[in-house]
This record gives sequence, structure tokens and C-alpha cells, in this order.
Amino acid sequence: MTPKQVLQLIKQKKIAYVDLRFLDYPGQWQHKTFPAAELTEASFVEGFGFDGSVIRGWQAINEADMLLVPVADTARIDPFLNEPTLAVICDVKNPVTKKNFSRDPRSIARKAEAHLKKTKVADQAVFGPEMEFFLFDRVWYDQTINQAGYFVDSAEGVWNRGNDSPDNRGHQVRRNEGHFPVPPTDTMTNLRSKMSSVMMAMGIPVESHHHEVATGGQAEIDLHYQPLVSMADACMFYKYIVKNVAAQAGKVATFMPKPLFEDNGSGMHTHFSLWKAGKPLMAGRHYAGLSQLGLYAIGGLLRHTPSLLAFTNPTTNSYKRLVPGYEAPVNLTYSSRNRWAAIRIPVYQPKPESKRLEFRCPDASCNPYLAFAAMTMAAIDGIKHKIDPGAPIDQDLSDLSPEQLDAIKTTPGDLNEALIALESDHDYLLDGGVFTEDVIRYWVQYKRESEVDALRARPHPFEFCMYFDI
Repeated sequence: MTPKQVLQLIKQKKIAYVDLRFLDYPGQWQHKTFPAAELTEASFVEGFGFDGSVIRGWQAINEADMLLVPVADTARIDPFLNEPTLAVICDVKNPVTKKNFSRDPRSIARKAEAHLKKTKVADQAVFGPEMEFFLFDRVWYDQTINQAGYFVDSAEGVWNRGNDSPDNRGHQVRRNEGHFPVPPTDTMTNLRSKMSSVMMAMGIPVESHHHEVATGGQAEIDLHYQPLVSMADACMFYKYIVKNVAAQAGKVATFMPKPLFEDNGSGMHTHFSLWKAGKPLMAGRHYAGLSQLGLYAIGGLLRHTPSLLAFTNPTTNSYKRLVPGYEAPVNLTYSSRNRWAAIRIPVYQPKPESKRLEFRCPDASCNPYLAFAAMTMAAIDGIKHKIDPGAPIDQDLSDLSPEQLDAIKTTPGDLNEALIALESDHDYLLDGGVFTEDVIRYWVQYKRESEVDALRARPHPFEFCMYFDI
């Protein structure tokens, strides 16, 4: 929509409030609400002031004033608020220079799109993330000076199979066996359909939904592919919708990658392709029907995966999922069908427009604007420098010799390893001024101080099991 059309919609639907949304650095949506009468055509240029010093990863207290500038074509009527409200995503700008704020994740994603066009490699980077999440019946967790613990529960969790209760119908999902069962084993079908219906009503196209592999209500809703910034916008609405529909149903949704021990974690397998003048660029006559450009893009992604993971897998919990087993994509290689590989080339359809690569490492704890922008920059670097991805590995890894396995590089073992990789390998992100040294430096600082060191300093409950009687 244009600003005029947004104002017409407000009048037609008798919208009472406009909810302006933006991201903090880690990727949590923030908002500020204004009476609808405060929004004018000028607002889409002049913006609204707010205090940026309270946002994680943003301004110092002496540089607090920032601007929220609404983006008209992101406007959607919010179905969850009591008063008629229009939700609008905003860009963040400096009120003095009027330039985009360098640490605003959406602005970084927009710069990545613009840089791609300037390279003339392609004019669109297209993404299709498969976001996975858990739907639990209840949860509690805490950490204090003298205790720590967590608890999640789901009626369909295998741990409730022996529950002697009239409500127990005995159709719990066994560990690692949750892929595609029909009801009554899949107890979440109606809830996922409700989420999908809300998404489609808000203009977010859904391809499919299904139960995922893990017990305890693991789910996946797939979106139809879109360009970089549009898809990142859609991902933010996706999370918002999933969490609110779950809350309305008396459940709780989490995108935490690994909430259950010894069962599959939640990933965000991300389908990626490049287009130019409306034509797909990934299809060709090379391996698995890829073009040479597609192979170079894989080369760039694989070379930079250790540093990429600082953005695509940005939590300490992310690396509880990236361990051998559970179809975890820990091997830095590519394949047409091997799901242990970091990159897979889907072979479902032979059509050129369907040809893409699937980067299997990311998870939905990421900030999608930063993750998709970083992926695009890695692919551009691979194409620019003609990085050879090496030979694919299609055989079962269990058939490989120890020597062959040792020759395959793997993903970082924890978040700090990924941050170290980012510190030493980020020039490709700086190309075209998409990311800046300040963005990289502060991301590493924030993640290390607020998450890596914070976890490292705390006793873990399992340490009591291992060491209390030492």
C-alpha cells in the first residue's frame, strides 16, 4: 500500500490505533502505539520520535533520540488487540542526519538488497524459511542465587504416556517419530490451521503445515518464498501470530531451538535462490541441476558458514541442536539428498524456477533481517570470487571411513566459536557498506557479554548430577 491507501484503510475500517513495530538488535519485536489520528502522510517521511537508549544494542543515553518511520506496504490489521489497530513495521532513522540507523536490522537487510542489485549478479535474493517451533501446555523456568530449573509439559509428550489420568488417551508421540502423524496422535492440527488462516488473512502466503519430528507438540508452517526484506517482515508477523494464537488456545509457543533433551530441536531450513529480470539463476546443467552461479553461491556459503552462524544461529541454545544425530546439519558440505549436509539441493521439481539451495543450519531464534542479509552477502562473495564448493557428499555418512569423516569440516561447537569466526571472517559482510565494523563489533560484544559469559558464569543443574558428590 501507499501512505494514502493506508490512511484510506484507517478510515474505512475505523481503525482507532496505529501500532508501530521495530526490532531490537537480537531480533525481538518492540512497539509504540499512537491514536490513528496522529498518522498523516507526512508521518511516512518525518517519522515519530522515541527513546533508543532503552533498546538492547542501540544508542547511548546521550544519543537517545531516534525516529520510527512507518513503511506503508507493511501495514496489516492486527487481529489480536481489542481496539481496532493497524500494525506497521518501521525503519529506524537518526533524527539529525535523517539517515538509516546503522544498527537497525531492517536497514541492514535493505542495504543487502540494494548491494545485490549494484553487483549486477542478480536483482533479487529470494528466501523460503521452514520455521519450526514447539507448542507446550505449560512452562516454568528460573535461575536464582541458590536454584535453577525448568519444566515444559505437553499432553502429547511421550513422558505422559504412563500418566494415569482420564484425559490420557494413549496417543503420545514417541521420541523422533513425530513427522506427519494424523490425529488423534497429532493434537495440533486445528491449532496450526488456525495460525495459517490468520497468516493468510494478513496477506502472508502459506504453503503447508505439519507436525515435526519431535514429541511434545513440535510444529512447522511453511511460507511461500519472497524477496529478502519482505520475507523477514513476514517472519516477524509469523512469530507474532504463532505466539498469540497459541496463547488464545491456552498453550505457549517457543522458537527456542532445543527445549527437549534427546529429541529433535527446531531449525529453520532456509531455501535460497537468486533471480534477475524475473528469471531464475540457479538452474543449469551442473550437479543436481544447478548452474555454475549456484555452485559458486554454495561455495561462498560453505566457506563462511562458521561466521554466518553467529547471525543464523545466534543463541547458546542453538548449538544444543547442532550436534551429530537428529538429522542435524553439522557437516560443511552439500548434497542433493543427504540431510546431514549443511546445504541440500532439493530435487522435488525439475522446473528452473524451483531450483534452489537449502541452507539447513539456521534456526528461528535468529533475527531474520540479519540472517538473510548475511546469507546473501556470503553467496555474493562466492559468486564474485568463484569459490569452488568442492565435491558433494551423497552417501550415508555412516558408510564413510574415519579418515573420510575427519576430512569433512563441521559447524562451530558453540556460540563463542561462531563469534570468534565472525571476528576473523567478516570482510564479505562489509562489502558495499551493508554491515559495518560497528555492527560486527557490537554484535560480538553483546552476544559474548550478555549470553556466552552469562551462561558460563552460572552453575548448570546437570553439574549437580555430575559433581555434587565428588
